[in-house]
Amino acid sequence: MTASPELDTSQLAATDVFRSFFRRQAATVAVITAHGSRPVGLTATSLTSVSAEPPLLSFGVGTGSSSWPVLSTARHVGVHLLGEHQRGLATTFATSGVDRFAPPTRWRLGPENVPILEGVLAWAVCEVSARVPAGDHRVVIARVVAGDPVGAGRPLLYHQGRFNALRD
Repeated sequence: MTASPELDTSQLAATDVFRSFFRRQAATVAVITAHGSRPVGLTATSLTSVSAEPPLLSFGVGTGSSSWPVLSTARHVGVHLLGEHQRGLATTFATSGVDRFAPPTRWRLGPENVPILEGVLAWAVCEVSARVPAGDHRVVIARVVAGDPVGAGRPLLYHQGRFNALRD
């Protein structure tokens, strides 16, 4: 079997193969929030369902992220599924060096003092169960304790390095 003519994988380092591999996987766009001395948040495409009983989810966070110092000790986090109308919000929370909670971001403090974003498809407040070292990241495992799963709209996806809408 030969490699695709568009990508000769024999010439790529494992890290390049890894990045190219996952650029081809469409992923849900989520924003993770927490509150320390100030609210923090980041865009994540690594959100995964872990267990229904107990209700556990997971996501990855880079230890170099500006949000990591707060997330590394937070007891509770907010997990928000973004709609296709929220590309700007996804970009804001993926951008370093900006105040992610300044207008036009709309948010409020929710259960457990967790920042809750307005207008999302769904949100959950989760109690952190574990932070598992994984290379330059930590996989955070958290138990859903509250939320609202019934926002209106269609999901925002991340694919090939861009935010995209779901197509039928």
